[in-house]
Amino acid sequence: MIDIKFLRENPEIVKENIRKKFQDAKLSLVDEVIALDAESRRNQQEGDDLRARRNKISKEIGALIAQGKKEEAMAKKAEVAAGAKRLAELDRMSQFLQEKISKIMLSIPNIIDPSVPIGKDDSENVEIQKYGDPVVPDFEVPYHADILNSFDGLDKESAGRTSGNGFYYLMGDAARIHSAMISYARDFMIDKGFTYCIPPFMIRSNVVNGVMSFAEMEAMMYKIENEDLYLIGTSEHSMIGKFKGEIVQKDRLPITMTSYSPCFRKEVGSHGIEERGVYRVHQFEKQEMVVLCEPEQSMEWYNKMWKYTVEFFRSLDIPVRTLECCSGDLADLKVKSCDVEAWSPRQQKYFEVGSCSTLGDAQARRLGIRTKGENGTYFVHTLNNTVLATPRGLIAFLENNVQADGSIKIPEALRMYMGGKDVIYPTQG
Repeated sequence: MIDIKFLRENPEIVKENIRKKFQDAKLSLVDEVIALDAESRRNQQEGDDLRARRNKISKEIGALIAQGKKEEAMAKKAEVAAGAKRLAELDRMSQFLQEKISKIMLSIPNIIDPSVPIGKDDSENVEIQKYGDPVVPDFEVPYHADILNSFDGLDKESAGRTSGNGFYYLMGDAARIHSAMISYARDFMIDKGFTYCIPPFMIRSNVVNGVMSFAEMEAMMYKIENEDLYLIGTSEHSMIGKFKGEIVQKDRLPITMTSYSPCFRKEVGSHGIEERGVYRVHQFEKQEMVVLCEPEQSMEWYNKMWKYTVEFFRSLDIPVRTLECCSGDLADLKVKSCDVEAWSPRQQKYFEVGSCSTLGDAQARRLGIRTKGENGTYFVHTLNNTVLATPRGLIAFLENNVQADGSIKIPEALRMYMGGKDVIYPTQG
């Protein structure tokens, strides 16, 4: 959510930003909110004038009573009563106007960074750089579900009976690699100076509305029936919500955290849930990084954070590339975002394994997260980035470390989490 003062003073900048995001249907909202804001401020001014008048009259009433001028005092009291009735009307109108303004402001996209490429959708995202050689081995790389099955490591049939489509059991060495990757991701970020955290896996609606748009919430999140609680789609939601309503001490910034959580997503849309494999599922696990910082530090942190993800995957012998998300692919709260994609030697193309975003002060403004400087309080900036999301990261690991005989090479960085093993062998031929 952008600052309404900025919108009021720069309507054409806000409109041009909407055009850059190819959301022309929202252009009229700018003029609508400006008109409502003007009415709200007139309403507020009338209320302030009435309150000042009431305070003045109250003093006059006391003086008139002291002078024995009861009739004049009664007339003044009638004037106060009439003013009170009007104030009540103004208060009701003020609440109505503020709610309407807030609802509109939540749907107006954040101002994107000037460096963001202009494009309609993810097909127009721009490759930044490749890291590692995207090797195609001289043997056929099996589909990830077949690799997992060769280790007796995947059971979707049983999960279908217990939970339905989009769920899975990981077993044996496959489950061990999965857990090893999560543990390594945790320690990797701790070594970067981030504080480890396990957050609540459910959050209230006022936190959901603070961290994402309503449309995103409807498409992603599961609601707990008869409760004001949602299962998180990513731990970023809980981690940012942790500071809701706080004035963070300036000397605590930047706050850098890495959080583990399971994640739950409806995965609503045309892509559907994958039948055989585990690329797109309803439940997965994730190691995230979250930063709260001074506004002038946010771009510096943004560049640090996506580079950490690149470094993490390269340490597991996985080639990756980074893609700059274009304007039309940015969620409305985001200022700038890039995806980290891993190489798939089976498909001979890259696929997304992480996303890094800076949201400016949009989430902080919604949730009331501020810090205090010499000139008063102001909103902090928030950023988030995926270290590892499994099983998607597991797929990348398996495809890039499977060998011709079906065994899986364990990179050095992961061996201490795998009991010292440098290779694991399939149980099935």
